[in-house]
Amino acid sequence: MRALTDPWMLGGVRVPNRVLLAPLAGIGSWFVRLQAKRHGAGMAVSEMVSSHAVHHRNERTCTQMLRIHPAERALGPTSIQLFGADPEVMRSAAARVAEAGADLIDLNMGCPVPKVCKTGAGAALLADPDRAVAVARAAREGSGLPVTVKLRPGREPGDREGIALAFRLVEEAGVVGLTFHPRHAAQHHKGGPDYELAAELIVALPVPVVLSGGLRDAARTRAAFERTGAAAVMLARGSLGNPWLFSELLGARATPPTEDEVLDELRWVMERAVEHFGAPRATRNLRKFYPWYLERLAAPRSLSDDLQRAKTIGEAGMLLERLRLPAAA
Repeated sequence: MRALTDPWMLGGVRVPNRVLLAPLAGIGSWFVRLQAKRHGAGMAVSEMVSSHAVHHRNERTCTQMLRIHPAERALGPTSIQLFGADPEVMRSAAARVAEAGADLIDLNMGCPVPKVCKTGAGAALLADPDRAVAVARAAREGSGLPVTVKLRPGREPGDREGIALAFRLVEEAGVVGLTFHPRHAAQHHKGGPDYELAAELIVALPVPVVLSGGLRDAARTRAAFERTGAAAVMLARGSLGNPWLFSELLGARATPPTEDEVLDELRWVMERAVEHFGAPRATRNLRKFYPWYLERLAAPRSLSDDLQRAKTIGEAGMLLERLRLPAAA
């Protein structure tokens, strides 16, 4: 019987446990990945990165989105997720990702966002399996790294394009593992994931399959892990503002974080955001983070509005520190 705490191998890379951080578009920079690993995540995947931007050496993409912090590297493997539909561009981008020090490359073939699909990438590749296989093969050959793919069952309910593609990716492109989100692309994140379909795929494929989708709390995640027989689980939205979910699933804690723990964690995120983006960009970027943490605090509703209006990191920090005053008095 496998357990979430068990180590396992993915394409020759040792992963210390079976609870992973999903690629979070626009969010999963190195400090978010490091945060997940600090709380126990066995591996973390980067936010989705454009293969075209990497190929053309876009400065911000290459210096910020491909950055792997030494502290992050010390706590377990990191996978960089790329998207794109041009095999030769992907070959070039994958080589650059290998130079950046990634342990694996993950390819997004399930993103339903129109601006991604209209380029032929993401979920659009489900309808073009020959191209999808060529892209995956190019990533493997260009990087020399193990390549995984994240995909969905198909574009519309009833489609099984993704299931057929999964087998071709393994057999023809040498993909070493898959992350499977058992909702169709048209569903985005709505409706119940089809875990029975996931279980069928997991039994049939000769490579590890990681389960994603609907894993918002520890009880649901454990149940889906056991029900499907997945090699591992990948936390996404459920971990936003709740990195303690990793340690809970791994048996390292059984109680919710205290308010001081939440404030300390948010302060850590704010400091890392400044380190990564610089203070002006961090001030704007952090506005998406605050609501996730405020859900766990006994904070007045007005605080959320005040944080969104804060003009500097210092101002936001002072607003949050007021929450500690009653306890200190």
